Amino acid sequence: MAEVVLFHHAQGLTTGITDFAEALRDAGHTVHTPDLYEGQTFETLDDGLAYMKQVGFDTILERGKTAGEALPAEVVWAGFSLGVMPAQLLAQTRPGARGALLMESCVPPSEFGDGWPDEVPVQVHGMADDPIFAGEGDLEAGRALVEEAADGELFTYPGAVHLFADNSISTYDAEQAAVLTDRVLEFLDRVS
Repeated sequence: MAEVVLFHHAQGLTTGITDFAEALRDAGHTVHTPDLYEGQTFETLDDGLAYMKQVGFDTILERGKTAGEALPAEVVWAGFSLGVMPAQLLAQTRPGARGALLMESCVPPSEFGDGWPDEVPVQVHGMADDPIFAGEGDLEAGRALVEEAADGELFTYPGAVHLFADNSISTYDAEQAAVLTDRVLEFLDRVS
């Protein structure tokens, strides 16, 4: 079974993120859920983003790196939206990564170095018409990343919401979240 480090989105370590982690644990995987917000959660994405800006994006990214340093290198780095940033950074720069799961966000691999490592399989997930994922360049970055990766997959889902896999917030889409979870579990079984 795989060991996974799952970073939360901008609303914090919500019960929806911990429920997602628990679904992976129920399938036999070990899942760590570092709290980049030190216990803060937010009702809205705007409130969470305001907190992130107040604390500073670099501080949030550093918290992710610090959490990663305390764990084994041979893990699958995963994140939702904001959490993709530390997950992608660590998957690209920390030797030993078993894989990366980038959900509802992606940046060009050049953001964190010379490119995507050939030995790290990756999946990118997001809604096809999400104004953040599709409208702010993440979808294009995901396409470029999976083209560059030796083992990369991009999955788009019908719909136009952000954070569709978090069952604790209003944008949750149970049908598409179930498809995403199945694909994530298949990936984890493959890289175990």
